[in-house]
Amino acid sequence: MTVRIGVEEEFHLVQVETGLLAARADAVLKGLPEQTFTTELQQAAVETNSAVHTSLDGLYDDLTRTRRTLDTAASAHGLAVVAAGTVPLGRPGDTPPTAGVRYRRMADEYRMVADEQLICGAQVHVDVPDRDTAVRVMCEVSPWLPVLLAVSASSPFWVGADTGYASWRTMLWQRWPTAGPIGCFVDAAAYDAAVRSLVDSGVISDPGMIYYDIRPSDHQQTLELRICDSCPRAETVVLVAGLFRALVTEARQRLESPAAPRCPGRHEWLRAATWRAARSGLEGSLVDPDTGHEASAAHVVHGLLNKLRPVLTANGDWGTVRSLAEQALADGSAARRMRRVAETDVLLACTDLLIAETRGGGRGSRRPAQRLAGHISPGRMGADAPRARPARTPGR
Repeated sequence: MTVRIGVEEEFHLVQVETGLLAARADAVLKGLPEQTFTTELQQAAVETNSAVHTSLDGLYDDLTRTRRTLDTAASAHGLAVVAAGTVPLGRPGDTPPTAGVRYRRMADEYRMVADEQLICGAQVHVDVPDRDTAVRVMCEVSPWLPVLLAVSASSPFWVGADTGYASWRTMLWQRWPTAGPIGCFVDAAAYDAAVRSLVDSGVISDPGMIYYDIRPSDHQQTLELRICDSCPRAETVVLVAGLFRALVTEARQRLESPAAPRCPGRHEWLRAATWRAARSGLEGSLVDPDTGHEASAAHVVHGLLNKLRPVLTANGDWGTVRSLAEQALADGSAARRMRRVAETDVLLACTDLLIAETRGGGRGSRRPAQRLAGHISPGRMGADAPRARPARTPGR
């Protein structure tokens, strides 16, 4: 039976004429269903929650339809939506936090970390049978998460400057006290005890403030991927979701064998690999989990595909994921596409590119449905369940 997946996407709200962030989330979300569309910590961001799917084509159709709905709502206020880790011209201090006691406490307690939370990510949920499995799988798949970050990298610019990173969002995000790579735990009880100790310390207020790159959901029976930037192209989200589901499935199969491996953890190695992915995206070298050494992004991505091919084939995902991965390597990360525009135009043109790709087109690119022709069939939905409840993120 194919394991179910769901996606949460965060979007920036921007002024079309200036590319600056617009603190209009409450106005844009008015009248939209709360189960699908919700607020974030900052009023310049909104989040969407997909339905639960078994097929990648169903997920793709859901994501693109939800993006169209949100874009229409934003357009009614003269705004546009951008799916990217950061927007090129965002300015801290221009966007107030969303109203509410929890948001106010976060703004007061974390000060500039919260003030500069002008970042957006994409989260993927994969069903797991129980929390013990989630915790064990979490450790097994962690070495490959930086590769998924590199695929999603879409935040090279911050406050009008090129940071030199493909994912500057990662560097901003890791300033939270419970963000970044997570260690390994023997079972769910050990993990939950660690979470309770963090809450008891007063550094965080509740389990929803566990922001690690991967975590067992605190309200659903899923394992949640949290390392990725928001992705301008919906098909990049589908690629990440397909790879993450396969990683989880492959790890579960290995853990069920009589000679189940023991993950060594390697927390310091994971931080280094994550930094490298944030710095390079798909345009430089990554740390190869198989060797621990630097290798080209293409080499590491192909290594991941080879590792996951049996599971992807069993899921019926091999053709789609391979095609999307090869397209991602050929086109480069969103960070690279933005930098190409910036070489010959102003940064506002980068925002225009992000708006177009989020809507389903792009400067000099074919529409997503055409890129996926023969692999994802628009309109054919997988076995869908009701939409998942939103996970707690810094906007929760």
